[in-house]
Amino acid sequence: MNFNKIAKTALIFVYLVIIAGALVRMTGSGMGCPDWPKCFGYYIPPTDIKELTWAENRVFKKGMVIIKDEALFVAKEDCLTGKTFDASQWEPYTKHDYAIFNPLHTWVEYGNRLVGALAGLACFIMAVASFRQWKKNKKITLLSWLVVFLMGFQGWLGATVVYSVLNPLKITIHMVMALVIVAFILYIIHLANPRANNVVFNPMFRNILWITLILTLVQVVLGTQVRQFVDEQVKSGVSESSQWLSNPEISFYFHRTFSIVVFLANLFLYLRNKRFNLGFGKINWVMLLLLAEIVSGMAMYYIDFPFGSQAIHLVLASILFGIQFYMILEAKKQTA
Repeated sequence: MNFNKIAKTALIFVYLVIIAGALVRMTGSGMGCPDWPKCFGYYIPPTDIKELTWAENRVFKKGMVIIKDEALFVAKEDCLTGKTFDASQWEPYTKHDYAIFNPLHTWVEYGNRLVGALAGLACFIMAVASFRQWKKNKKITLLSWLVVFLMGFQGWLGATVVYSVLNPLKITIHMVMALVIVAFILYIIHLANPRANNVVFNPMFRNILWITLILTLVQVVLGTQVRQFVDEQVKSGVSESSQWLSNPEISFYFHRTFSIVVFLANLFLYLRNKRFNLGFGKINWVMLLLLAEIVSGMAMYYIDFPFGSQAIHLVLASILFGIQFYMILEAKKQTA
């Protein structure tokens, strides 16, 4: 397998992590595993609350977690329980006080972590394979190892999200970092692909491309704030999805109105590309994704969050970002 295929495989896995993360948000499974990197102290998480309940004459390995009196306790050492609970064998879990077990949430979050581990492995393989590119282009090797570092940093960010019990700011940073990793891998793929693009260099088109990319990032951040508001509504006991945005914060109106700005900016690029025959075929995909984004956003507001709409909305935004960034790379290449 050549390096370009390895890099594209790594990119696919990173996008799978984004999809898995969207499923975690959609199902509310962010605290399905209260610790990190294990899940309730297990490499393969439990399926039944009995596994997390203290009982006499049971063997617990060091680090295993139980739920007792609505709190988490961690086994200090390998131990065999007696007839009564021996507090000396356990220590309170101090990262947070969230002590709820939901099998579905646990396994959805575990799946997210598993995909993340596979993505990290794919990026590591890409980095090792990049040594063959050293003589050809040192940037490829250096950036590939930077991606490995960023994947590790992203894993640490995931842990801080759990320890903070899904702090909204940390969730936003976690999402933006995923897009940064996507951008670096796309740049690596661009550097490793020496074929000339059949596009016409146009300074205005390139500059507007940068603006549209920034607008997309702003939309993503605004979207996470809206999502935070929805999460808070659910936590406060609003169970009817039709009521989640009945009295939204101002961030929702910014997000909705800003989508028009994003669409018009990209429409300008689409028309300019068509008028001057610049050859940027990916702008067609951008417009289709934007339309799909608008439709999914309208569905959430007017059809009361149909199943999967939130995940689709997020994944489409991340794909849109990737295509826009690669178009910038294609436009920049023409200056050489």
